[in-house]
Amino acid sequence: MEIRNLLPEEIDKSLDLSEYAFQYKLTEEARNQRRDTYKLDCAWGVFEEGQMQAKLHLFPFQTYVQGKIYEMGGIAGVATWPENRRKGHVRALINHALRVMNEKGQWLSLLHPFSIPFYRKFGWEVLTEVKRYTLYTAEFPEKKETEGVVRRDVQHVEHLDQVYQQFAQNYSGMLVRSESWWKDSVLDEEIHNAVYYSKEGHPEGYLLYKLENKELIADEFVFLHETARTALWTFLANHDSRVNKITVMNVPQDDIFPFLLANPKISQEISPLFMARIVNVQQFVQQYPFVSVGQEVNLTIQIEDQTAAWNQGKWQLRVSAEGEGLLTPAASSSGEPDILLNINSLTALLIGYMRAEVLFRSGKLTGSEEAVQLIDKVLPHKPTAFLDYF
Repeated sequence: MEIRNLLPEEIDKSLDLSEYAFQYKLTEEARNQRRDTYKLDCAWGVFEEGQMQAKLHLFPFQTYVQGKIYEMGGIAGVATWPENRRKGHVRALINHALRVMNEKGQWLSLLHPFSIPFYRKFGWEVLTEVKRYTLYTAEFPEKKETEGVVRRDVQHVEHLDQVYQQFAQNYSGMLVRSESWWKDSVLDEEIHNAVYYSKEGHPEGYLLYKLENKELIADEFVFLHETARTALWTFLANHDSRVNKITVMNVPQDDIFPFLLANPKISQEISPLFMARIVNVQQFVQQYPFVSVGQEVNLTIQIEDQTAAWNQGKWQLRVSAEGEGLLTPAASSSGEPDILLNINSLTALLIGYMRAEVLFRSGKLTGSEEAVQLIDKVLPHKPTAFLDYF
């Protein structure tokens, strides 16, 4: 078995595998575009006797984690031919990807799972849940006059990004978007935008939406305060003569919009979205923005990680009075740790998806109640969210 980057002459084989695995067919124009933008240094394959057995893509991103920016490895396009399944090819690729990310200083990894249980076996855990709201015409919110103005189809991507980056820093897990990511992966010809500007002319909210078959579908609804939210909902409600319903996708789990309605009984769907994994716990902790509690905190933590051996074992966590973290191997492997958990639960805890108390009650974390309360005190608690796809 050989694992290596793909060669230029293997791009079409990779595209063929993706078409088969993910059940779509590229037009010749789309295939040519994929060839032109294909990133060979991000594509890895498993080969036997010179034949590609499986492949994945490992893309470099940056992600907000509790207000700090982390380098992140995004895994995508994991695929194998059906006759090659259950031969350990994907496992070998995932193990290789973890080593590559560790070498590159990407202390966090995200992916969109075809199966949550499958990736949990390798240490990934659910990153967040998102809501979807569906409102029919009679349920549209009351139209209200607000200060400022909403402008449609604004051509300034930097205005969208300015709002997005401020919004993203309120959550944990959100991508740091580049201009090229906006143009290549977020916006397209079918997408309209609407931007709310304050009376001073500052962009403070936006929508990305499309109209089809008497329905308005908003893929992103981003706002910095309630005035922006109200103005953008009024803009949506003003489509009542053109559409029968409005669907808002990718709503963060902490959103309270239904509570603000006269009748909150609207259709809501909640589903898990994306998975995350800490690649190197020691390095992740060193960068992590712990909360200062006015005194030094010391805890022993036993981490179970069957895939990334460098995380496995008993560690000493020290959080200084200033909130700076340091994780070092415990001086002794004997004795009971203050906290015991696996890499999945640790990722959920540090990224903000779950609190220690919840993990403790559910049996996903064991230890003393005192240690559980202490770890919750020194961790920031920004909620998780994610609006992108790769």
